[in-house]
Amino acid sequence: MGSLPVLFLLSMLLISIDGTKKYEPNWESIDSRPLPEWYDQAKFGIFIHWGVYSVPSFISEWFWFYWQKQKSPTIIDFMQKNYPPNFKYQDFAPMFTAEFFDAKEWTDIFAASGAKYIVLTTKHHEGFTLWGSKNSWNWNAVDVGPKRDLVGEVATALRNHSDLRLGLYHSLFEWFNPLFEQDAANHFKTNYFPTTKTLPELYEIVSKYKPEVLWSDGDEDASDQYWNSTGFLAWLYNDSPVRETVVTNDRWGSGCICKHGGYYTCTDRYQPGHLLKHKWENCMTIDSRSWGYRRNAQLSDYLTIQQLVGSLVETVSCGGNLLMNIGPTHDGRISPIFEERLRQMGQWLKVNGESIYNTTAWRVQKEAVTPNVWYTCRPQEKSIFAVLLQWPNNGSVVLNEPVVTQGQTQVVLVGYGPLKWEMLKPSGLRVQLPQLSFNQMPCEWAWSLKLTGAA
Repeated sequence: MGSLPVLFLLSMLLISIDGTKKYEPNWESIDSRPLPEWYDQAKFGIFIHWGVYSVPSFISEWFWFYWQKQKSPTIIDFMQKNYPPNFKYQDFAPMFTAEFFDAKEWTDIFAASGAKYIVLTTKHHEGFTLWGSKNSWNWNAVDVGPKRDLVGEVATALRNHSDLRLGLYHSLFEWFNPLFEQDAANHFKTNYFPTTKTLPELYEIVSKYKPEVLWSDGDEDASDQYWNSTGFLAWLYNDSPVRETVVTNDRWGSGCICKHGGYYTCTDRYQPGHLLKHKWENCMTIDSRSWGYRRNAQLSDYLTIQQLVGSLVETVSCGGNLLMNIGPTHDGRISPIFEERLRQMGQWLKVNGESIYNTTAWRVQKEAVTPNVWYTCRPQEKSIFAVLLQWPNNGSVVLNEPVVTQGQTQVVLVGYGPLKWEMLKPSGLRVQLPQLSFNQMPCEWAWSLKLTGAA
């Protein structure tokens, strides 16, 4: 009896004044937060890797690390041939000029892609911030290079477009920061770097720009205790200006990935091929070799639109979101091949969006017998979508998984109209596809069949 008042008081401490749940700084509490519904409905976002590494635009965004830490012969030779002696990585920063950067122009391209959220790298592992961070003196886009708040410009442009949400990427660690190196040398028993650099930056970008996705990265084998991740996330979910809508990923310290956080990324370019119990995201690149822009990329390095649409369909079918990366140039351009891929994705989604947006995973993700057919569904509409990544040559497609009823089931080729079908034994159906010329096809790269009255 005597303990009841204490328990009651403790429970009341976890409830805020407005009656909402207060999250504690531990993973059990943090992980209990429901994922904001908008994120699961969105399905498709754009990742942007942009920074000082966009100036050399060679090898990848890890240029500095490969050059100075791994002593890459390829990069050493590149620097000797193209830059004066004693040229340092910091000397690239004034060349990060962004003179052609137009946030509205970017936003128009993103909107045309059909993406619902945009994740901009505010700071990669090189430590250069795309806003005027007071914790990154003379190593930020306001002090050096563009002399502009690039994060602020993107945030403003996106907010002027009601259908796009702002996301911000932030690297926990920095390769060559002396404070981080000191902590690492002490086996992370000291925490000078997170308390004076990482955490102040995180609080700043959330308070200043109010992102609805916070994409953390780069724990460098340091624990979440070192980063005080749960303490920060408790503030983010309880008291930040985006506490109701913000979504976070799983990269908050060693051992957290694919285990803790709002949604899981598990690894770069993650594609499990089956349904996961927890919401996840496939972050991947159009340039198969790099997240940052590469001047010497070959056409074959870029994924085709057929491959990108296929990745989106498979990801959504298995319950994930697709975060598709582009790398702008140092002067602020989205190169034509990236723009083309984004606009092509938008063309496909304009026809087939109902098979992607606001859907959920069905009881079966793909056809076991008929190849390249993936399923999504809209339970509220009692609709099942079978997305064909290839158009059959024989004029029909067999779907073994749906349970159909003669006189009740209807099949529609999205963007075209109703189709004839026949029931198969013991289950399934054969759908007769129309014979269409290229110009008559509802889209070019993958085709959605909408089944109603099926289970």
